[in-house]
Amino acid sequence: MPQKELAEIQEMFREQGYISDDAIAMSVYLAMKLEKPLLVEGPAGVGKTEIGKVMAKAMEADFIRLQCYEGLDSTHALYEWNYQHQLLHLKMQEQKGLDPKQLEATIFADKFLLKRPVLQAITHPKKAVLLIDEIDRADEEFESFLLEVLSDWQVTIPEIGTISATHKPQTILTGNRTRELSEALRRRCLYLWIDYPDFAKELAIVRSKVPEADENLGKQVCAFMQELRQMKLEKTPGVSETIDWARALASMHLKHLDKQLVEDTLGVVLKDWQDIRKTQDALSELLEKTGVESRL
Repeated sequence: MPQKELAEIQEMFREQGYISDDAIAMSVYLAMKLEKPLLVEGPAGVGKTEIGKVMAKAMEADFIRLQCYEGLDSTHALYEWNYQHQLLHLKMQEQKGLDPKQLEATIFADKFLLKRPVLQAITHPKKAVLLIDEIDRADEEFESFLLEVLSDWQVTIPEIGTISATHKPQTILTGNRTRELSEALRRRCLYLWIDYPDFAKELAIVRSKVPEADENLGKQVCAFMQELRQMKLEKTPGVSETIDWARALASMHLKHLDKQLVEDTLGVVLKDWQDIRKTQDALSELLEKTGVESRL
């Protein structure tokens, strides 16, 4: 087992303020060693996107991000031609008396090419980290476009031809499982599932991200979040909400939770009014399980 390398990766993440575990370290190690994409799935707010950001900082590589959304197509991910500059170029050359037909071939030059994230990563002069964020928000047609990229690290532009990667980008794909991804895409990736952290890991994350928070407050915040996630909510809060809540409470120099305080700050943690109502109704019980006095 490459214990030394795994320890180095965990230390690399720790230096960037990211609390990883053995599964994360092993997945990142293998992705880097095999130069394969890493597909990271899990609930929202558990630190999937941060893996790409931390890797880029630790590797001192440029970070390139493609945010996926419904209706995303290859044009917005790969390239566009700068039509206005092409037209201006043609008009200027026409004024010089040059034949427009001869000039037609010159307008498909690199200087007129607007490189989008995928093409930026493939043509980057050195190894970059490419994050394809929330791939499950894009449709199956876009997935099909990615297959050529993830298999051969090349893209085809009709006007130019095939462009192969000068350096294979370290690629991270993330998904929240809002829909099932194709088997073809999964086969091209290593896989990592990140779940909500247990109490000890979440507390370590809070201590790392919000060092100004009182120790007792940090414990109570994490304990409350652990209990809150056991409820059937529309939008279960992730670690990012825990960090935001701890930071908000620490900014008020508070050292413990109480019922009124939790009620007043639920909007930091929960982003759905039904979830807030349900939590308010169960607040006394939640605080009791957390070990916090539910005094007003």
